[in-house]
Amino acid sequence: MNAPPLASPHILVVEDDREIRNLVARYLKTNEMRVSIASDGREMDRALAENRIDLVVLDIMLPGEDGLALCRRLRMQSNLPVIILSARAGDIDRILGLEMGADDYLAKPFNPRELLARIRAVLRRGAGDSAPAREARHFRFKGWELDAVARHLTNPEGARVILTGAEFDLLQVFCERPTRVLSREQLIDFTQGRASGSSERSIDVLVSRLRKKLEPEAETPELIKTVRSGGYIFTAEVEAS
Repeated sequence: MNAPPLASPHILVVEDDREIRNLVARYLKTNEMRVSIASDGREMDRALAENRIDLVVLDIMLPGEDGLALCRRLRMQSNLPVIILSARAGDIDRILGLEMGADDYLAKPFNPRELLARIRAVLRRGAGDSAPAREARHFRFKGWELDAVARHLTNPEGARVILTGAEFDLLQVFCERPTRVLSREQLIDFTQGRASGSSERSIDVLVSRLRKKLEPEAETPELIKTVRSGGYIFTAEVEAS
């Protein structure tokens, strides 16, 4: 079995079903990962305060504050990667999870090996090694600056804008291919690969999230425009270095 992408990444599993929680924890530990567990939002907050967590595996159906609310709260506070687990496998629920800021979504029942693969894929994207090395590592457009090494986005006023790993990867793809129409299928390939199982609708959700962070008038976007029956085009002139 391949080694994990990061040395002993620390995973927080937030799941109120003890059997599933313990099964996932045991499996991840046998695959060279450190694991903390929580059964609800309160225990999640405690674990995050006491540990440096690299990724959160978050169940939707939790007592008290549900997983979607927790995901939204996490996303407002940081860019910590989140994979949502849910017994709801429909497209609407998957899209809702992505809209709340999740990096990935896995329906129950699931194979622990698939969860492990998705964790590794999200961590690779966050570490910036999901794609081959490129010459350009810094991009400037319309006063914005994207640092592909530090994985930071800075707005024209000099303030840092928090992006999820998936949002960052998508913006980097646009910056590398400005003024070029990219289909949804191409965007999946460039950011995650076809093996990820992502749908074209998930790209629409990510584009919507990016627009809200890049443009004050996200309903009438100028930077990322929709091309009818084509996909999307990043209209800005990009200076790469």
